Amino acid sequence: MGVYVGATVLATSAEHGGRRRRPLGQRRSIATVLLLTIVTLGIWLLVWSHQNGDELKRYSNKGFGGVYLIFSFVFYPVTMFLMASEVEQLYRNEGEEPPITAIWGLWFLLPIIGNLIWYVRIQRSINDYWASHGAAARVRRSDVASRNAG
Repeated sequence: MGVYVGATVLATSAEHGGRRRRPLGQRRSIATVLLLTIVTLGIWLLVWSHQNGDELKRYSNKGFGGVYLIFSFVFYPVTMFLMASEVEQLYRNEGEEPPITAIWGLWFLLPIIGNLIWYVRIQRSINDYWASHGAAARVRRSDVASRNAG
């Protein structure tokens, strides 16, 4: 179960007798990221990689963190394997069967549609993981405005 601290949600780790708290990542809208990626001609995908990489690193204390940004520029396919591997390890460390594995990085071999399939599958896996640990969906400004008006 997650505990809210300001805008950050912390999860209690099963490790260390449940005493260690770790920051959860944000669940992201798949459609929004795809739209932003198209509108910015791919630049948003670099931001997305950096954000997810940092969140995975902060939560697990493993992996490359924001270094994904560098891999995205120079070694694009490497990012696909590394991020899939880190998500796989999140699930395996919890004793769960991962919905995605490092082998999913091979989708880069199928231009455009392969990248799209990989992105949707990995973002859904990350969103499901954060949700299962108590992360709330992102709150839209329109939702806040309607709550304040009513």
